[in-house]
Order: sequence, then structure tokens, then C-alpha cells
Amino acid sequence: MISRELAVALRDAGLVWHPASGDRFQLDLPDDVEPEIEAETFTVSEMTIEARRTPRGTDLAFNGTTEWALDAVELADAIWMPREDQLRELLRGTFRRLVRLPDAFLVEVEIAGETLQYEHPDPSEAYGRALLELISRSR
Repeated sequence: MISRELAVALRDAGLVWHPASGDRFQLDLPDDVEPEIEAETFTVSEMTIEARRTPRGTDLAFNGTTEWALDAVELADAIWMPREDQLRELLRGTFRRLVRLPDAFLVEVEIAGETLQYEHPDPSEAYGRALLELISRSR
């Protein structure tokens, strides 16, 4: 799973999330809310956490969840934690290859004719860093 810092950087760079079943997220709540809640990773599932369209936008509804007495949070208060397959898909035609190295994974992409490589022990983080570069260059 990518780091929270990278997920925030992707969101701030303009990555748009359309919640779907199986998506993971963390909460990004005001400072007066318990910090332990922000450290939890939740998964969208029709059974427990459902993405609901409202006149204000999208809410993530906690169905039957009483642990923190949350009914729903606005999408703006959530940080999407994309999975490895989602990150690879978002790279689209820029993705060239994933290579396993002795202590890390290397993701190679081609952006505007330039070959770029991102290395990290977690392949998701390498994909995420490549995606951040792609988004940054497309703005």
C-alpha cells in the first residue's frame, strides 16, 4: 500500500477519486478529531462503507459501523489509497515495465519521450511516484 504522504500528494496534484467497491481510504479530518481515526484504513464495500451521491457531492456512508459513531464523511474528508493495479492502470500508455531488483522494485515509464525510473521496496509506492510525475507534467 502507498504511504499516506504519497496519497495526499497525488490528491493535491489533482488525482480524482470515484469510489468503487474494494477501494481503500483513510480519513483526513480536522485536528480536533482523534488522530487514531486518521491512521485507520477503510475499504469501500456495499455491506459496510458505501459511496452515496448527494446534492453536495459524494459521501462515504458507514453502514452499521458504531466503532467511532460515524454516519458518513464527505469525499473531501477522505484520502484514496489506490492499490497497485489501480496505479498501474492510471499510468496507462506511459507504463513500460516493472522489474524486481534484489531489494526493491523498479517502475519504468515513458513521459513525453523521456524514460523515467522509480525504485522503491514496495511496488505500489514506485507506481505512485511515477503517477505523481505524470500528473505533475500534465498540468
